[in-house]
Amino acid sequence: MIEKIKKYSTTNRLVLLGIVLGVLFGVFLPQLALKQQVIGQIFISFLKMLVVPLVFSSIYVSIVGLGSLHTLKSIGLRTIALYIFTTALAVFTAILAMNMIPIGEAVSAHGLEYAKASEVAPLSFGSMILSFIPTNIFHALSNGSMMQIIVFSALFGVASLHLKEERKQLVLDFFTAVTNAILIMAEWVIKLTPIGVFSLISYVIAEQGAQVIIGLWKYVLMVLSVLLIHLFITLPAVLAFFGRINPFRYLSNVREASIMAFSTASSTATLPVSMRVVEEVGGVDKKNASFVLPLGATVSMDGTAAYLTVAVLYISHLAGVDLSFADQLWLGVTVVALSVGVAALPSASLVMMVVILNQLNLSVEYIALIVAVDRILDMARTSINVTSDLVVVKIVDQLQKIKKPSV
Repeated sequence: MIEKIKKYSTTNRLVLLGIVLGVLFGVFLPQLALKQQVIGQIFISFLKMLVVPLVFSSIYVSIVGLGSLHTLKSIGLRTIALYIFTTALAVFTAILAMNMIPIGEAVSAHGLEYAKASEVAPLSFGSMILSFIPTNIFHALSNGSMMQIIVFSALFGVASLHLKEERKQLVLDFFTAVTNAILIMAEWVIKLTPIGVFSLISYVIAEQGAQVIIGLWKYVLMVLSVLLIHLFITLPAVLAFFGRINPFRYLSNVREASIMAFSTASSTATLPVSMRVVEEVGGVDKKNASFVLPLGATVSMDGTAAYLTVAVLYISHLAGVDLSFADQLWLGVTVVALSVGVAALPSASLVMMVVILNQLNLSVEYIALIVAVDRILDMARTSINVTSDLVVVKIVDQLQKIKKPSV
């Protein structure tokens, strides 16, 4: 374990070096930084290549490996409850911060354009539920529809629990081998991380430019402050209380996944890294990691929920609208519910933003004022999303280990 931690520490240092060099390269050589984007895209493509087979096989193996529907129900309810709880805490932190320091001066929406907003179809509870169910599993697999893949693989796993032992073992052995092979491939790709991170960061800096952040510095600072509070105070407190471990030592050991999430701005692309890190240096049982993390990559959105809450309240201030306590409470409930439910849809954060603004009778055109810094903030909130996954999987693992002796 100590040798593995040292190995990941070396990788982390190289990744951080890649970030620093990427920032400098993007600032001082922006034209070259824009031209080398393909390197980062190749790195992301390799990671995404692994996600669908890894999610499908790992969810199946974890469910069948649990052995019984009773155990599945126990770990499933704990996982969903913890994901909702941490998301609610992130939203509460954002609401509290925006009430203590209400940034945003009134601005007219006249002349603002946000074409994408009109392209978002109205979202209903029925359409959200239907989006979870694959009508063609091969179409879902080819399109990477993660929630549909999770639903099918979970049902497939539950059905396999009813097979005769020899047939169940045959299928279990196959998907176990698939999972192990994919994780070996993930290890190969992970070795490219410093180069991929350098390319991605330098491109973002060159494309966005520092002036974009300067113009919205109060908004950017508020979002980052809320995310950092959730990262360094809320999540460690939750982990210490429920997991009964030193949260900072654990989060330090598994930080490579959070760094990767920041660099790639993709929870699903980070999944292979998260699974390997929590198992090898986080001390998490493989069965628990295989169930909790793929689910979290789709439905756990602490960072996104906090970001959306700040953004909506900021827009309400720009519109000159003071939301009542009841309105803010409804905002919090809506963000938490949508964070769990809309993750399977494309452009999830956009869909959520438009739905919430419409419910509060706020003009969606105001999105045009903050979309310039969305790419940079997306990196930060994705890192928090993944860190929340790392916290929840450790808590679930600890609770399952405590429960084992009494079984």
